[in-house]
Amino acid sequence: MNSIFKIPEPVNEPALNYAPGSAERKELKAKIAELRGQVIDIPLIIGGKEVRTGRTVDIAIPHENRKVIGRFHKAGPKEVQLAVRAAAQARKTWARMPWHARAAIFLKAGDLLATTWRQTLNAATMLGQSKTPFQAEIDSACELADFYRFNTYYAQQIYSEQPFSPRGNWNYMDYRPLEGFVFAVTPFNFTSIAGNLPTAPAIMGNTVLWKPASTAVYSGYFLMKLWQAAGLPDGVINMLPGSGGEVGAPVIDSPDFMGLHFTGSTGVFNGMWETIVKNFHRYKGYPRIVGETGGKDFIFAHPSCDRQALKTAIVRGAYEFQGQKCSAASRSYVPKSVWNKIKDELVADIEGLKMGPAEDFGNFMNAVIDRNAFANIAGYIDYAAKDRSAKVLAGGKYDDSRGWYIRPTLIKASKPDFRTMQEEIFGPVMTVYVYDDAKFDETLRLCDATSPYALTGAIFSQDRAAVLKAMDRLENAAGNFYINDKPTGAVVGQQPFGGARASGTNDKAGSLLNMMRWTSPRAVKENFVPPHDYRYPYMQKEA
Repeated sequence: MNSIFKIPEPVNEPALNYAPGSAERKELKAKIAELRGQVIDIPLIIGGKEVRTGRTVDIAIPHENRKVIGRFHKAGPKEVQLAVRAAAQARKTWARMPWHARAAIFLKAGDLLATTWRQTLNAATMLGQSKTPFQAEIDSACELADFYRFNTYYAQQIYSEQPFSPRGNWNYMDYRPLEGFVFAVTPFNFTSIAGNLPTAPAIMGNTVLWKPASTAVYSGYFLMKLWQAAGLPDGVINMLPGSGGEVGAPVIDSPDFMGLHFTGSTGVFNGMWETIVKNFHRYKGYPRIVGETGGKDFIFAHPSCDRQALKTAIVRGAYEFQGQKCSAASRSYVPKSVWNKIKDELVADIEGLKMGPAEDFGNFMNAVIDRNAFANIAGYIDYAAKDRSAKVLAGGKYDDSRGWYIRPTLIKASKPDFRTMQEEIFGPVMTVYVYDDAKFDETLRLCDATSPYALTGAIFSQDRAAVLKAMDRLENAAGNFYINDKPTGAVVGQQPFGGARASGTNDKAGSLLNMMRWTSPRAVKENFVPPHDYRYPYMQKEA
């Protein structure tokens, strides 16, 4: 085609409100009932074909942990090898497909997701990952549609970036996919992350082996079906649910491995990085390693802060999504003068948060994801309850008799290095440290040094000088920094997301920076008037 294609300029997908009587509320409830009434058998998808290994794992609803809604087949080394071959075969045509044709597939996926597939993904996320309608709508509908529209737009910008050509030459950049496949490893907590990590490299012409979290295979299966409905060719993305060892180890051992797109724990990412380094001799080149890992995200209040805004930010930042998000607020630094005025109201607000099944649209919170998460979070709560240097002010209760329910918990620590001020909990637990109003500078230094993570953070202050000081002192403490807002809720195209230190490589999902990681540029120079004599003027004899 003799055309210069232009991707439609993206705008963020508006969130539906699911108010009583609305069409979307009725449609979502019907889809939830439909999915609850089935037990779906979920195969591996390799080269577009369904593969069943017979080694299955039941999928239960987290807030109703005896209700099975599906079972998935586990991949092993044999299936990994099948997927490696399928990806290599698909690469022959996918890498050479015109970029606008690849983009069209994901633009279509975004529009399908915003319309006919919207409630399927929302219902699957609510049931499989225990999210409220509001949480699911933002995650599995809006944010994921945004990723497809913005990432294709960023791809166009990358391909359009071309060098200067002086007269007589034509210089241009050829943006090639990586010389091998990308391994996408996705977490349970966001369907949008599961839908973005495999597709961002694919948009740039790469083929992908994808291992979804075992606790999010349910929504992951519907993602795979969405991509197929949008026209994704067989073998471009291959879905391999299973254990990290049985899937991850043989993937990284493959000579065709050339990239890792990861979101998950810092420990797992570090281990994979070490293995990749040991395997350098196997690969065609240096693999691209992109990871977003843990967080110990902070809210820092100055004495001048808007106290009501601070209180709301603590509740929403710490307890929405059950605290199961990398950006969730989990430590707060509050001056004594402010704490004395908000403490009672804050405790009352937390105790009043309604918790229950995702299907009850009146709930603010649902259950945590599974037994292991439940036990880990409960362990931190028990530790705080028994330690004399901390006090549980709200919540502190948990119950697994029906679902994995943990009440939103507020801990007050008398020491800034208390365990729950330092370690990632990944649950609805907030620890507050109350500091002397005169020690703002000193406490900023404590905040910066207390945790190894550097993902998100927020400053609440009406004093601009204090805001500037916090931004300076906490420059490296957060990759996403918020002023008078909770440190969560990054929007694609508005707040590119990612952090450094132990929080990852800071390659900013939802931005051009991330998309650049999945291409290997080739600079091409064509000389229209090549020289015909090797001699340079300086070589001539003097007259």
